[in-house]
Amino acid sequence: MTQQQKAVLAVIINAVIVGFSPIFVKHSLGFADPLDGLAHRFTISFVAASLLAFPGWARLKAMKKTFLTVVPLALLNPSLFFALQAFGLQHASSAVAGIVQATVPIFTMILAAIFLKERTGSVERLCTLLSVAGVILVFAVPGVGSSSASLLGVTLILLSALSQAGYTTLARKLTRTMRPKDLTYMMILFGFVVFNAIALIKHGAEGTVSSYFVPLKETGFIVDMVYLGVLSFLVTSFLSNYALSVLEASTVSVFAGLSTVVTIAGGVLLLNEQLGWYHWVGAAMIVAGVTGVNLAKKRKRTNGKMKEHAEAC
Repeated sequence: MTQQQKAVLAVIINAVIVGFSPIFVKHSLGFADPLDGLAHRFTISFVAASLLAFPGWARLKAMKKTFLTVVPLALLNPSLFFALQAFGLQHASSAVAGIVQATVPIFTMILAAIFLKERTGSVERLCTLLSVAGVILVFAVPGVGSSSASLLGVTLILLSALSQAGYTTLARKLTRTMRPKDLTYMMILFGFVVFNAIALIKHGAEGTVSSYFVPLKETGFIVDMVYLGVLSFLVTSFLSNYALSVLEASTVSVFAGLSTVVTIAGGVLLLNEQLGWYHWVGAAMIVAGVTGVNLAKKRKRTNGKMKEHAEAC
């Protein structure tokens, strides 16, 4: 197997793991509220990161100097992204969450154009409008009820997608000066401290600290937390970084649509969630728009290289 084939395999596995994540989040809500679930999730993730990828004391001392620069990034992801997703899934099905989360590349392109001054062509803008129209369809068509998603749930998940896009945009600068391994560890540490502090303060105020540990008695909840904390954060970070070291970012982004398909299929098949025609049409519009944007970027890059080569000749 060539290095490129391994990279493609890595990005496919990554997309499948990410696609199943909302299903595990949805299942975990049957054992614990969103804050407790996030606290336990990042506790397991922090322990796993410390055991498997601990940067060492020398690296930790060096990382102290850059901690404050990571805080804004960590507020977007994991804090806002996972919190909004978890609370959104209380009111929305995992299948609908997968549809709305597919807008992340579109939001990223818009934010990059605003803050990083990245130019977009007419084809990219049309594809963006197609994806936005898909989101509006999911919002606007009457009949979105308890069997699919409430307006509040879809709104929270849309905001989580926006926070993920903000993280992607902001992370571009930090990844140039920090090792991805160190950056990931600091993000996990931030999530571990923040979510456990919030959960314990809440339980302390309510006098229910003992209930914080109750979900850990359930095997199903432990499985959910291991999947979300280890596979869906640590492993996907490694697979994504490896794929990006071999393949172009635009190529990797095309596979994001696979996550949406996995989430929708998993929600319908495993959780017996029901989707209306407008969800299927909206999902197709979003995925088509995202794919179109990335293919247009790749074509533009290819044409640019051919032009440079022609001028050199």
